[in-house]
Amino acid sequence: MKTLICNAQLVNEGQISTQDLLIEGGRISKIARQITAPADAKVVDAQGNYLIPGMIDDQVHFREPGFPNKGTIASESRAAISGGITSFMEMPNVNPQTTNLDALEDKYHRAAASSLANYSFYLGATNDNLEEIKRLNPNQACGVKVFMGASTGNMLVDNEDTLNGIFANSPTVIATHCESSPIIQANEEVARAKYGDAIPMNLHGEIRSREACLASSRLATSLAIKHKARLHVLHLTTADELYLFEKNKQLADLKGANITAEVCAHHLFFNDSNYEKLGSLIKCNPAIKTAADQQALIDAVNNDVIDIIATDHAPHTWEEKQAESYFKAPSGLPLVQHALISVLEHYHNGHFSLEKIVQKTSHAVAERFQLKDRGYLREGYNADLTLIDLNKPFHANKENTRYHCGWSAFDGYNFQSSIIGTWVNGNHLFDGEKFINRQFGQRLVFDR
Repeated sequence: MKTLICNAQLVNEGQISTQDLLIEGGRISKIARQITAPADAKVVDAQGNYLIPGMIDDQVHFREPGFPNKGTIASESRAAISGGITSFMEMPNVNPQTTNLDALEDKYHRAAASSLANYSFYLGATNDNLEEIKRLNPNQACGVKVFMGASTGNMLVDNEDTLNGIFANSPTVIATHCESSPIIQANEEVARAKYGDAIPMNLHGEIRSREACLASSRLATSLAIKHKARLHVLHLTTADELYLFEKNKQLADLKGANITAEVCAHHLFFNDSNYEKLGSLIKCNPAIKTAADQQALIDAVNNDVIDIIATDHAPHTWEEKQAESYFKAPSGLPLVQHALISVLEHYHNGHFSLEKIVQKTSHAVAERFQLKDRGYLREGYNADLTLIDLNKPFHANKENTRYHCGWSAFDGYNFQSSIIGTWVNGNHLFDGEKFINRQFGQRLVFDR
C-alpha cells in the first residue's frame, strides 16, 4: 500500500518543517515540501498537525507469559499503539522468567502472532546464568536486564562475582534497575517498627530511598567503567544520582565504556504530593520522589544528562492495587497509552521543546540500542509514525482506557494533546478514535 501524508509539521533531527511524506512498501520513500500523490495512494491530510517518528519504549512489562489477568502482548501492544508507541522492548520478569535462550525465543514467537507494535525482548540475568548470557547473540535481544535491587519476582543479582562477570562478558547493552536491597530492607524495618502494617503510602519514596538508588547506580557505573561495558541505567528518580552521569559519562568515554541513562514518564509527571490522592496507584519501583527531584529530572533531560524517556509500563489488576496495606499493594502502573501525551504536557508547560521530546523518545533509543532503520523520519527508513494534535484535548477516563487492567493513574486528567494517528511499518493502525487495521508488528533488527 502507498500512503501520502500531506500538510504535516515534521519533527525530526532537531528541526520542524512543513513537509509531505510518502510511504511505499512499509518504508518512507520520499520526504519533500510537496509530493504529487501516486494514483494508487491513500492520501491523509495532516492539516498542519505534527508528525513524529513513533515512540520507541525501551522498558515495558507486558506480563506474558504467566500473568494474563494483568496484561498480554496483544492487549498492551494495542494500548501502546493508541498512545503513539510503535516499538517496545519487554522485560524478563514473567513466568517462566526469560533467563535462557529458549524462553527468549518463545516470547518472539508469541509476539509475532499477537503484537501490533514492533518488538524485542531482554534476556534476564540471575546469580547463576552467566554462561547463558555469554551464549547470547548480540542481535538476538535488545539487551541484558540486571535487577541490581529486588523489585518484583526473584531476579535480584547481588553476587559480586556474577556482577563482574556480566559486566565483563555481556555481548550487548546491560540495562540495570538500580536500588540497594539492604538499604531498602533496613528502611522497611524502621517503618514497620513505627507504623506496623499501617505504613502511609507517601513513605514509599523514603523506604525505597535516594540513598538506595544512589548506592546501586554508583556501583553500576563503576562496574561499567571497570569492564568497559555498555551500560544503560533505567528509570532514574533522584537529583542525587545525576552527578554520576555528568561525571561518569566523560570518564566512561575516556576509559572505553559507554554509559547512558533514562527517566520514565511518570517520574517526570508526578511527585510525592500526589500520593495523598492516588496512593497505591502510583506506587512503583523505584519510587516517585519529591518535587525537587522531579524538577531535577526535567532539567537533566534538557541538559542531555538523561538520554531517554521511557515508561516502565507495569500493569496490575485494580483489585491488587486496592490491597489493604502498604506491603500488600504491588508496585507498578500502566503507562503506554498515556506516556507520550503526558510528556507533551511538559511542552505545553514550557519545559520541553517538541524537538527534545522526539530526541528522547525515539532518536536516542534507536541510537542507544543500535536499531536498524528506525527512530527517524528518513527516506528508506521503516514508516513508524505518530501524528499529534497539540490543540485537541484528551480526557482520560475508564471508558477510553485500553489497558487490560482497565485503570490508569491519569483517570480524570485533561491532557492538552491527542494522538490522532499511528502507523507501524507503513500500516495505518489507529486514527485517534479507533483501530482501522490489524497488521502485526515486526521483530526489531539491530545494526550491531
